[in-house]
Amino acid sequence: MRPFFFSIRKDDYFWAMISKDLKPKHLNIISENTLVSHLKIEFTEIGNDYIVAKMPVDETTYQPMGILHGGASVALAETVGSCGSHFIIDNTTHYAVGIEINANHVGSAYDGFVYATGKIAHLGRTTHIWNIEIKDESEKLITIARLTMMILKRS
Repeated sequence: MRPFFFSIRKDDYFWAMISKDLKPKHLNIISENTLVSHLKIEFTEIGNDYIVAKMPVDETTYQPMGILHGGASVALAETVGSCGSHFIIDNTTHYAVGIEINANHVGSAYDGFVYATGKIAHLGRTTHIWNIEIKDESEKLITIARLTMMILKRS
């Protein structure tokens, strides 16, 4: 049984979505002792087709100029999209890997938290594309990212 995978058939097309049984605490537990926990990224919300995570803007994620490092923003974006794809696919037969990410840093953050909301834009059999927006606590847009995930069959 795949507890976090839910699928439906709609118009002869196979749609998959994240199960309502998956909670942010599950993602936080599996992220322990990884880059995700090192950057203090915490998952906060999960919907059928989106995931939200927050990350502090502090000495862990600053660049030398005292603002949020663009690389930390990209790591946050990839974390959200990668986890989304991981829990959409059947992990007993397939796995997901990031193959491309781009990001436009359109604002700066100096303190507090930033929040990444990843929404699936394309749900194919072999690729997923995620649009991720990172905003600060006042909803100011910091980064716009797009992540492409490849879905591979386990051998």
